[in-house]
Amino acid sequence: MPEHDPVAEQVTLPALTLGVGREVVLPRAAEAMVWSGVGQPLACVAVPGVLLRPGDVLVEVELATVCGSDVHTVLGHRSAAKPLVLGHEQIGRIVAIAERSYAANGMPLRVGQRVVWSVAVSCGTCPRCRRGVPQKCLELVTYGHERMQRGWELSGGFASHVQVRAGTAVVVVDEQVPATVLAPASCATATVVAALGAASALVPLAGATVLVTGGGMLGVTACAMATDAGALVLVSDPDAARRRLALAFGAAAVADPRAPRDSPTGVASVLAALQDAGAAEPTIALELSGARMAVQTAIDLIGTGGVVVLVGSVSPGEPVLLDPESIVRRLITVRGVHNYTPSDLQQAVTYLSGAWHRHPFSALVGTTFPLEKADAALALAATARHPRVGITPQPPATLG
Repeated sequence: MPEHDPVAEQVTLPALTLGVGREVVLPRAAEAMVWSGVGQPLACVAVPGVLLRPGDVLVEVELATVCGSDVHTVLGHRSAAKPLVLGHEQIGRIVAIAERSYAANGMPLRVGQRVVWSVAVSCGTCPRCRRGVPQKCLELVTYGHERMQRGWELSGGFASHVQVRAGTAVVVVDEQVPATVLAPASCATATVVAALGAASALVPLAGATVLVTGGGMLGVTACAMATDAGALVLVSDPDAARRRLALAFGAAAVADPRAPRDSPTGVASVLAALQDAGAAEPTIALELSGARMAVQTAIDLIGTGGVVVLVGSVSPGEPVLLDPESIVRRLITVRGVHNYTPSDLQQAVTYLSGAWHRHPFSALVGTTFPLEKADAALALAATARHPRVGITPQPPATLG
């Protein structure tokens, strides 16, 4: 991925209806790294100020992490509006607020607070929001996925600042927890909380045997969370380094999905060995990779009365064979999880604030690049060498 031209560029943007608000002029213009299409380097766009509408806050980014969906976008594996500012996993500090700006717990937000925020901006009043699925709001917009607009230029985490809009779940975080631990909360960790919630609504985690397919960022997070909740976890991933990492996050066993069917390292064989040693049959399967064969494996190997939660299938792929009779006779439930609720994000932050002492979450961000090297960060992230790659802006400006 080529690097951007370091000179801030001009782009033609559609206008967002501004209305009334508080104008904030930064002592030093904010910078946003803008993606304009597959094969194009990111362009640095200067934003001298913002108009904060009621409920908005302006956050100076401390650290952003590159999610797999960012990589899929720049590689053209998923459709995306452009130009756009990528990034939806980040942590930062509030530098300006508008009136009626509140955290997800209902407390007023203040300048200086360290925060993370949800990927989704929800209206709070549509039928979906009212029935408890604000992450699928009929008026939904999402950070790092929307076309850059005049009036909301700072719309993604690959920037020095983000304008966090009203309708976003904002969670104040502990000053002592490393940014490398907390930045992924806004996507990876909160999504895992939602997935485990979808599973545990049907099958208790304590004492369960859990199959996790995919040992990346979500996989090792799910492994740690489920293990801490009393489950026995098997992680399946074709990459040996990821399998070793899963063991460091509490996995009872790991398996190689590429192994021959009768191999002792294959998923079915490892599950059978665990059961021979006294483990329960698997009643929870979390599919976090998006690979067709992993989806098939999760459905085929889940035990009677179990639940399969599909999370990784967020890009177009080949269909999976489904045997309705087998589903019916085994009493299987298949659920989908995409994004999460404000409560999930709050739980994610609470979990990480304690769990980083028990599990090596701080080591999951392998390399951190300065903001102007965001192209290099994306290129490294595309190799999947590290669960996450970090991006940090220039030294922060301070508002008077």
